[in-house]
Formats: sequence, structure tokens, C-alpha cells
Amino acid sequence: MKLWQKIALGATALLSATVLAACGSSSSSSSSTDSNKVTGTVKLWVDTTQVPYYKKIVKNFNKKYPDVTVKVTQSPNGSANAKTDVGKDPAKAADVFEVPNDQLGSMADQGYINPLSPAATKKVKANNVAMSVKGVTWKNKLYAFPFAEQAQTVYYNKSKLSAEDVKDWDTLTSKGVLATDFTNAYNFYPVFLSAGTYLYGKDGETLTGTNVNSAAGVAAMTWLAQQKQNKNVMQTSNALNQLKSGNAAATLDGPWDAANIKKILGDDFAVAPYPTVTINSKKVQLKAFQGIEAFAVNSRTATKNQKAAATLAEFITNKQSQLIVYNESGQIPVDKSAQKSDTVASDPVAQAVMTMGKPGYSTLMPKMPQMATFWNLSAPLINGAYNGSIKAADYAAKLDTFAAAISKKD
Repeated sequence: MKLWQKIALGATALLSATVLAACGSSSSSSSSTDSNKVTGTVKLWVDTTQVPYYKKIVKNFNKKYPDVTVKVTQSPNGSANAKTDVGKDPAKAADVFEVPNDQLGSMADQGYINPLSPAATKKVKANNVAMSVKGVTWKNKLYAFPFAEQAQTVYYNKSKLSAEDVKDWDTLTSKGVLATDFTNAYNFYPVFLSAGTYLYGKDGETLTGTNVNSAAGVAAMTWLAQQKQNKNVMQTSNALNQLKSGNAAATLDGPWDAANIKKILGDDFAVAPYPTVTINSKKVQLKAFQGIEAFAVNSRTATKNQKAAATLAEFITNKQSQLIVYNESGQIPVDKSAQKSDTVASDPVAQAVMTMGKPGYSTLMPKMPQMATFWNLSAPLINGAYNGSIKAADYAAKLDTFAAAISKKD
């Protein structure tokens, strides 16, 4: 599932949607899920392709909690638009819904979701990797149950490129064609992070902490512009077709497309963490955005169903459920023991994504409410540098405007 790409491409929709104020109390916490004496009726939103296997997971849930009725249905516009869909009418939205972590800050501030209970918080912290816990934390409280991590990696044809070739951008693109999309901010805004800038500070939660309007930011813009002249960097909106036709030997993509790429490349399939790049004459690690997929509980869920909703959210993100999701869709689990299971440990895609999750390889997607503005404005900034519509003399001014716009209070 191209969840994070959908966020970038759907930013305008996020900005234009009418958001209604939620009436749930943000001070109350989701109920503890320790007791098996749970009853209620819960509606669960997942993406369309996920419905079949989440119905399987719910069957497992009902073996333990037979007195909870769960209706699994597709979310109106996909989990990437959870904030918009819930905000249209929180009282009519699902009780439990999938949501990317970058929307959690806004949803928490608007009262759509409440912090997890102390018991649930303790379990999430104990069972899942630290990066995923940080991903669902807003203002020192957990607001969702994480179940998968996402970061892009390099997929390549190993009959055309070697494992050594793909370790550095310059080497990779001197020996083979890399197909990618500079109109997608999710792909290439991390170049600014690689250059040494911060997006909402080191913690990702500081409104005035974006320092992209700097010499480092200009250097990143310069690198983006240079790729237009790189004959082995192909701009395309459909990199998989270019791999299939043999016109490209590599692409940047996420675990959501791994199965398709395996079918395309067959025995020549290979994957690796991002390469190093040379920015302003300095070789640095090319970073990616690290995203966390999670399930949150609607604060407007009827009181009689709140415990059932919290219990369901916790269950569908436990180790067993995470492994089912991994086996069905390739989403990389964040449960510590699930990551050590034989199937995950022997999966090169999972290992590459997990490497990208290590410090220095990626930046956790910020959860600031201003991220909708960020997605809307960063794409033309990046593409403008790449295609030359923004001239080098204007880089600094464009970056000043961009930084100011994404740093405004809502």
C-alpha cells in the first residue's frame, strides 16, 4: 500500500476538507484492556485491500472476546486520509481506524483521539521497538497502537547492478538507470534532511525548528537540480513500468510495492538500504522518511463501547496480528519479537527497511498539525529545483517563504 505516497499526493484534499470540532474529552484515557469481560459493538476502518485479512484477525479476536461484535469495513478515502474522514463527523466515524503517525498530533489536538490508558501505554512500550513508540507519541503521551514501519529502500535488478554499485548514488547512476519521481515530496524532501537541516527541530515537534532556509537547504536544492542533468536518473510517474520494460535497473520504493517488484524482476530481484550521496562536496547518507502505521480509537465512541474499542485496537496490533499483516501485505512489523521471527529475519526487504529505521538512515515523520501544509508546499519546491523552474538565484528566497509557511500556528 502506498500509504505515505497517498499522503503526499493528497495534501490538497487534506487542506481543503472541512474539519468539525470533536466533542470528546481529551483528558480522558482509553480504557484498560486487561479484563476478558469485554462487551460492545465496534466499527473498524481499514484500507480496501486489507479488509479480507483483517476479518481473519477479527475472528481471532472473537475467540478471546466473543461478546464484542466487530464490523470490518473499508475507510471512506483510505487510511492516508483518516484525519479528514474522521473530522467530517467524528460521531459517525469508525470506533477504531488506521492512521499514519504524521496525522496524530493534529487529531489529538482537535480531540478526535484520546491518550492510551496507562496499562495500554505500558504494553506498547514493552512490546514494540522504540522508534515506533516515539512515532505514536505526542506531547509525551501515546495516542495510537503501532503495528508497522515504513521507509523507502532501493530495489534493483542484480543482473545489471551489484550490491556494491548501489551503495552510492553516483556509482549507481553511472552504471544503471534509476527511475524515480521528483514530483513526490515523500521521495525527495529527505534530501534536505541529508544535507543537515531539521524539519520541526531535532524532536520533530518544534514549530519554529525548521531550518531549511539555510546554506544546507540551498545545497540540497542544488543537488536536486543536478539530477536533471544526470542521464541515468529517469523522471517518471510509473517506475515499475520502467523496471518491467527494462528501461530502468533500479528505483526507490517502499515495502508496499515489494511483492510487485519481485514479480517484475524475478530471480534478478534485490533490495538494499538507501545509498550515500554527495551534497556540497560532502558524502552523506541519503535519508528517507520513517513512517509508522497505527490504529487509533475514536474519542467519540459511545461510552458503552469504549473498552471494546480499545481492546480491539490493542489486539489487532499484537505480535500475532502484526505477523498476519506482514504475511498478507509485506508491512514490516514493529513488535520486537515479531521482527526476530524466522520469516522476518530472513526477508531482505524487511531487513533493508529495518536498517533504514536506524539512526542516521531516516527521519521519523513529524506529527505536527502543520504537516498538511508541508505536503502541499514541499512538492512544488522540490520539483521546481529539479526541473529548473526555480532558478538558483531564487533558492534562498523560496526556502524562506517555505519555512515561514510551514511554521505558522494553526
